[in-house]
Order: sequence, then C-alpha cells, then structure tokens
Amino acid sequence: MPDLNARMQPFASVRPLTLAVQRALSAVRDEASTADLLFLERWEINPLPGAAAALRVGQLRRANPDLAAEIRAEVAARRW
Repeated sequence: MPDLNARMQPFASVRPLTLAVQRALSAVRDEASTADLLFLERWEINPLPGAAAALRVGQLRRANPDLAAEIRAEVAARRW
C-alpha cells in the first residue's frame, strides 16, 4: 500500500533555499501555494527551459512582485 502521508504532503521534504521564501511560506497553508513559491524560487536560482515554465514564472512574478524581487536580490547576492 502506498504511503498516504507521502502522497498528501509532496513538498514536506522540499525546503526553501532563500530567507524570502522561508518568510513567505510561514503564511501559506496550502500545498498549491507552497509548490508555486518553491517553483518560483528554484526557477530564479536555475531557470528551466521551455515556454510552460516561463509562463508559470511570469504569472507568479506578477502575483508576487515584491517576493520575486526579494528572491532575485538574495540569489544575486549569494551567486548560486
């Protein structure tokens, strides 16, 4: 039988890499929003090729312009 806990919390093992996303996630309570913020963070660190990823990031940036700017600034300062 598959582990129901693992299926219900697919992002439980994924941790934010930036302080900006850590702070933002403290106010998030649903998996879809968590996935979106973690996707945005990972994409800012290492952009993925493809139109679908670029469109998703564009939507996330428009919905969270301050957070996106904080992530970019933090990533630039760390020089991943």
